[in-house]
Amino acid sequence: MTQPTDIRRVPGPRPRLLDAFCRQGGAGKGYADAGFDVTGIDIDPQPLYPYPFIQGDAVAYIREHGGEFDFIHTSPPCQLDSDCQRLHGNIHPDLIDPTRTALETTGRPWVIENVRGALPKLRTPVLLCGAMFGVETYRHRYFEPGGGFTLPQPGHPAHTAPQAKMGRPVPPGHYGQFVGNFSGVPLARHVMDVPWMTREGIRECIPPAYSEFIGRAYLAATGALEAAA
Repeated sequence: MTQPTDIRRVPGPRPRLLDAFCRQGGAGKGYADAGFDVTGIDIDPQPLYPYPFIQGDAVAYIREHGGEFDFIHTSPPCQLDSDCQRLHGNIHPDLIDPTRTALETTGRPWVIENVRGALPKLRTPVLLCGAMFGVETYRHRYFEPGGGFTLPQPGHPAHTAPQAKMGRPVPPGHYGQFVGNFSGVPLARHVMDVPWMTREGIRECIPPAYSEFIGRAYLAATGALEAAA
């Protein structure tokens, strides 16, 4: 296993970000907003992905090319650890450990993102929530940092806004859930700042505000904020 290097940027005008298991690009947008050149990879075609895209096996690509990037974001499919999928008895592969193993060979800094059900598999994860960033959905996601990268845990504001019931229209003053066959795609696009996405993309995505926070934390650690602007 390659040991993590000290965090520093590969020379270039902007740091390079690999967005693995990228789907329609919620995480990618946040990193682009933070100042990265983003490349996505996913096993399925993603015609709506707004940045350069590679179709292929993300774990294999990380092993072969991950060291060419400054920072690697990964969102292994979370269906295995989703309460909804377990209730329906659906079976999905567990890709968290294989993803971490691949990341550890790169010597680059990285994060693994996943849902609450995956917490036993994540190492000292940081919780991010929409209320931390003024995003009107709570959507808790957990991020395991690694490869020499550390991520501060922001304060978690109380959930003072009521949450709309799953699948129902979002009343004024409520936060939407935007999961499953939810109502109100235009509202979800606006709230989560993903105007190009379909319903399928929205219900799977990370709000870009989360990954922008992570990206800026990396840039601050490297002293690269001004260079990436």
